[in-house]
Amino acid sequence: MRFRQFDILLAGILGFSGVALGAFGAHALKERLVAAGRLDVWETAVHYQLIHAVALLGVALLARARPNPGLARWPGRASRAWLAGVVLFSGTLYWLALGGPRWLGPVTPLGGILLLAGWGFVIAGAFEKSEK
Repeated sequence: MRFRQFDILLAGILGFSGVALGAFGAHALKERLVAAGRLDVWETAVHYQLIHAVALLGVALLARARPNPGLARWPGRASRAWLAGVVLFSGTLYWLALGGPRWLGPVTPLGGILLLAGWGFVIAGAFEKSEK
């Protein structure tokens, strides 16, 4: 499977699981999360996961539309940063919302930094000169 197809697959998985986790938190886990005062943490994790699922799909489609391999490197870097960022940021927030160990707290900002880095790669790609 080529890079762009794989990124589209990953975007679909992140989007699907984000909707499923959002519904799970809003229904099956709601009482538990509200009682623990962590519903907002769960919702933040879902929010960032879904935003970056759509962003990942966007850069994958952008890379697919750009035949120039030099221009395709920036969307690739963005997608890798976003995938790692969602795993670390949203993943640790889900775990913390469910009462996971407190030492996970400092890992969450590392995921946020990776999410920001992905957007930085998108910005860098905007300045890349097209080879003709």
